[in-house]
Amino acid sequence: MAAPANLRGSLVPLVTPFAGGAVDFDAFEAAVERVGTASDGVVVTGTSGEPTSLSAAEREELFRRAVAVAAGRFPVVAATGSPNQAETIALTEAADAAGADAVLVVCPAFVKPSQEGLRRHFVAVAATTERPFLIYNIPGRAGVWVTAETVARIAEGAPNLVGLKHASPDLDLVTDLLLRLGDDFRMFCGLESFSYPFLAVGGAGLMSAVGNLVPEQVADLCAAVAEGDHARALGLHRELFRVNQAVFYDTNPGPLKAMLAASGLGSEEVRPPLAPLDEETRARVMAALETCTVVGAGRAG
Repeated sequence: MAAPANLRGSLVPLVTPFAGGAVDFDAFEAAVERVGTASDGVVVTGTSGEPTSLSAAEREELFRRAVAVAAGRFPVVAATGSPNQAETIALTEAADAAGADAVLVVCPAFVKPSQEGLRRHFVAVAATTERPFLIYNIPGRAGVWVTAETVARIAEGAPNLVGLKHASPDLDLVTDLLLRLGDDFRMFCGLESFSYPFLAVGGAGLMSAVGNLVPEQVADLCAAVAEGDHARALGLHRELFRVNQAVFYDTNPGPLKAMLAASGLGSEEVRPPLAPLDEETRARVMAALETCTVVGAGRAG
């Protein structure tokens, strides 16, 4: 399967807004509109969306609502992964039924399967959908990762595999996979502070949590590299760098939600077992936010 032309650039992993413990679906729909129209697409129930704290029914409803809001104007990628393969398949089928443009499946956390186990898992899940299929490689969360050789083997058994989100400082994997699978294989950066270097070595785009905060600027960083304007790209990289770092001052999306709330763009509420930021961490996050002049005059803090 050839990757769709619109599956590149800034595809923002949306936060899931909560109000009193419940998913705030109205706020979510507003975020899909605000972020999706200012970037190149959205990802629903990725890491920033707190997927492990959502029920399968909530995730499926978020898929449906995002697709309805997008209405074909920008792609919606549904993150359907779970440590449980049966649940992953059910969520993937639900995303397919909802009309998602692609699915993103994370390496199963906690389980720590072998490379052969990962190969079998991804091939089995990809076989349940005709949608473009992407792997999500995030060693720090999953405790396991796919090698370039394993991805190439998965591609042999899953013709709809079109790309991979890579949340790791191992930039060699980007070049390795592009050499193995060709330049149309879509590599997306999932580690915010590596955004510009990742794009510079051939990445197709970013799945950056910071796109929730400044979607236009993250999209412009992708566009600058695509246009060969590396001076502009480097300037944006430096402008966003402290905020990119601040996302990880505590477990994502806690710091991100704090910055969104301070900017008048949402609530800080996270679901347990995540907890609100302590005062010291909050101060560090707000100090980083102050360095990002592109957030705009509407910021409340």
